[in-house]
Amino acid sequence: MDSQAYDNELAGEVSRFYADPLGFVLFAYDWSNDPALRVVKLPEPWCLIYNSEYGPDKWACELLERIGAQVREHKFDGRNPVAAIREAIVSGHGIGKSAITAWLVNWIMSTRPQAHGTVTATTSDQLSSKTWAEIAKWTKRCITGHWFDVNTGRGNMTMRHKRHPESWYCNAQTCKEENSEAFAGQHAVDSTSFYIFDEASGVPDAIKEVAEGGLTDGEPMMFAFGNGTQATGWFRECFRNQRHRWNTQHVDSREVQITNKLFLNDLIEDYGVDSDFVKVRVRGMFPSLSVKQYISEADADAGFKRHLSTAQYGFAPKILTCDPAWEGDDELVIGLRQGLRFDVLETMPKNDNDMIVVGKLARYEDEKGVDAVFIDGGFGTGIVSGGKTLGRNWQLVWASSESPDEGCLNMRAFMLQSVRNWLKSGGSYGDQALHDEMLAPEIVPRMDGKLQIEAKKDMKRRGVPSPNRLDALGLSFAYPVAPKQSASPWSEEGADNSESREYDPLATN
Repeated sequence: MDSQAYDNELAGEVSRFYADPLGFVLFAYDWSNDPALRVVKLPEPWCLIYNSEYGPDKWACELLERIGAQVREHKFDGRNPVAAIREAIVSGHGIGKSAITAWLVNWIMSTRPQAHGTVTATTSDQLSSKTWAEIAKWTKRCITGHWFDVNTGRGNMTMRHKRHPESWYCNAQTCKEENSEAFAGQHAVDSTSFYIFDEASGVPDAIKEVAEGGLTDGEPMMFAFGNGTQATGWFRECFRNQRHRWNTQHVDSREVQITNKLFLNDLIEDYGVDSDFVKVRVRGMFPSLSVKQYISEADADAGFKRHLSTAQYGFAPKILTCDPAWEGDDELVIGLRQGLRFDVLETMPKNDNDMIVVGKLARYEDEKGVDAVFIDGGFGTGIVSGGKTLGRNWQLVWASSESPDEGCLNMRAFMLQSVRNWLKSGGSYGDQALHDEMLAPEIVPRMDGKLQIEAKKDMKRRGVPSPNRLDALGLSFAYPVAPKQSASPWSEEGADNSESREYDPLATN
């Protein structure tokens, strides 16, 4: 049989696995005779179904079967686009994520003519020396490997079909945010456009957002694998707010055949099974607090779920805040805090008409019986000036001004410190977007030990939106507030408590 006849017959064989990636993996590699592959015992029931002693581990079999089931459900006809397959796996170390990346690339490229793919990882070293090197290694072992040219040179890591190099390919791209345009424009109307993110926690939000454009036609697929090193970002949200869009899976390293169980047990003994270190490196979970994250997920969750009676906050002054927005996709936020309770009253897109905002603040001040109004100084000077024309005594707060606490670099750090203390003291709120923003700000290490919070522009560089709702809450702690007329939660019952007193914004009673 000549090579062309062989390839034609092989193509017919491989086409049987269009909707069976697990079957392809067990067919395409020589699990029985290659000593390097005789490592993982194929678990039941798959060892019985495929009559193979060796193969992928349990978690990988589950993933591959899940993908196959979606392919069969979507029934792509080569013309009409179908829903994207989205799979996210967070795991401990050493489970074989790079191998599953290679298997998926080989399966898609071998069963889908004219497929277009992009693979990325957190760093160029990770991408070239681990992820792409693993793809090159497994492609050499693959029964269809001779169909493709695989280039492993840095800056030109590509996999192209030998006969159709311009229309049937997979590229490796670094995930630096300034390289985001390299992820745009990938479409395969009559085939599969796919993206694979290795070490996905470190891939910027902007990269993933641009890549989403490649899921609009054909039979699109997106896969995200990694350790849960970050408590914020798009990869974390795959398992939380975006879970309705993604199939998700947690893989504990202790349950994987190839990992060193003695070493993993040492880590648990040294750090504790509930420590963030073990959660990330062993258990396949996200941390409660990432390395630089300032407000922990546990504190944010507690405040979000907490319900208070009026008696727990009704005696405190009411502080109205406004964080304006004049650029980009930022939003203007008006909020109200009374003791341990905070509410987002209204949000608006960026606005260039201060008097509209003035009217809203004046109305809230009167309707709510507000004791003080604090406005961010960045874009709030016009609002405060407009308020003066209505006889309002509103106060500007400058984030860069001196902090009342010597341990904080500036007022911005002081306000965020106050928010964290407020949460720990029993603060309550009910806004999901605010919850997400609380997890975003990171600490900037300083030699003098003072608390410094990263600048908003730096947050945007790593794909995190401006935390306007969090800033609106923070503004309420800028200065002490004395009630104009002391109120009591029992005032409706006729109790008189008219004595005015200074209010400590961090007080718990």
